[in-house]
Amino acid sequence: MIYILGHRPYEYGLVPDSRGFIAIKELLWALHEEQGWSHVSQGTINELLMSDERSNFETSEKSIRAVARQWELNLYLSAEHLPSLLYVPVRRKDHYSIMDRGLTGIDDKLHVLTPDKSMAERIGKRKDQKPVIIEVMAGRASGEGISFYPFGDLFLTQEILPRYIAGPPVPKDVIRQREAKPVKKKDAAPDFTAGTFTMDIARDPDISRRKKGQKKKGWREELRGKRRKG
Repeated sequence: MIYILGHRPYEYGLVPDSRGFIAIKELLWALHEEQGWSHVSQGTINELLMSDERSNFETSEKSIRAVARQWELNLYLSAEHLPSLLYVPVRRKDHYSIMDRGLTGIDDKLHVLTPDKSMAERIGKRKDQKPVIIEVMAGRASGEGISFYPFGDLFLTQEILPRYIAGPPVPKDVIRQREAKPVKKKDAAPDFTAGTFTMDIARDPDISRRKKGQKKKGWREELRGKRRKG
């Protein structure tokens, strides 16, 4: 754990946050991929944090970091030597939208790309058993103003436009489902505007107007009234 968290998290497809923390669940994913480490659990980490090794780590809610960190993540310095092609894994349910709209930024999260396709598959399988591997023409994107930030063997970026993306075609049944999905209509606007109100004749304080506004009785209503009087 000291090696992963403190020296080379990128070798395991892990990217710390701005304070150096990595989610414990992500650390467990990476450990379970290593031969002989599949037995490690949250309980194992808890035991470690109560042992003499406690001073080597710090925790924050559901994240952990090494006290001594030998790596650097600089999001102000773009990559100078960028591979022409990078790979990024996406979930199958996101395949259609990403091919259509590209990789968009979500809050402050960055997309993790790698020149190693097998690493992309490894990262992708943490969230989808059969991830879709997308190719990103990074060299071209960088030349047209898209920034990529190096982190060891990984590269981070906030957004990739569709024209820089290539990948396996979206299954035809998925396309049909998306195209057949009805467009959600907006609720109709009320037929009155701000500063006005709807007239309710039953609430008119003038009794004469209320009576005038009442609907004329039909023959069934008149017959019921006569029966009650009789």
